[in-house]
Amino acid sequence: MGRGDWVLERLLVRGAATAVEDAGGRWRRVRLEGVGGLDWKPGQHVRVQVGELSLRAARDLLRTYSVWDYDGDALELRVFGHGEGPGARWAQELKPDTQVMFKAPEGGFTVREGAPGHLFVGEETASVAFGAMMRSLDGKARAVVEAGDTADRLPLDGDVAWLDRGTDSAFDSARLVEAVASLEGITPGTVAYLAGEAKTCQAVKRHLLHDRDWPRRDIVVKPFWTPGRRGMD
Repeated sequence: MGRGDWVLERLLVRGAATAVEDAGGRWRRVRLEGVGGLDWKPGQHVRVQVGELSLRAARDLLRTYSVWDYDGDALELRVFGHGEGPGARWAQELKPDTQVMFKAPEGGFTVREGAPGHLFVGEETASVAFGAMMRSLDGKARAVVEAGDTADRLPLDGDVAWLDRGTDSAFDSARLVEAVASLEGITPGTVAYLAGEAKTCQAVKRHLLHDRDWPRRDIVVKPFWTPGRRGMD
């Protein structure tokens, strides 16, 4: 291991995977124990090592996952275990009692305290972050979430409108924009949290800004993926 790789390893937290199991649909539940003392806010993510550590290949071997829950000693993740990418293979092959390395929780996609209302919009890849954030609000939130299969619907606390995408692509989803456009009874000052596929997030943001005169400061965007973009595909 070179000096650069040693420095990178020193930045990572080590946890033991005590549970690795199916969590419905394409989701896998991963529980990492022995990770006390982390500073986590609902909505934040961790960067997990999914391959042999190398500073030169860090972008390819660290994958970003929103944290489903953290109890002060154990971290709960919900990750997609289907597909051909490094992250999907890691989720498929991970076994209990395996040591997992990850960067401490980070990110600014968190609940805006003091807001009179909260609206969450995205597809199933955003529902892990949404689940943690909505629980912290005791269910006092609204959400519009699209999913390709009902089995991929994670439990979300609050007033949730689920949209069935079927076999259509989640890329640039007009369905989400139309659903948000039909919403009524939005409290002025409500913060909108948009997450998931990047182009869809931007389309929903344009609708809020131009069709609803939503204040820009009350829109929080966190794109997770988009086709063809390295690190986001």
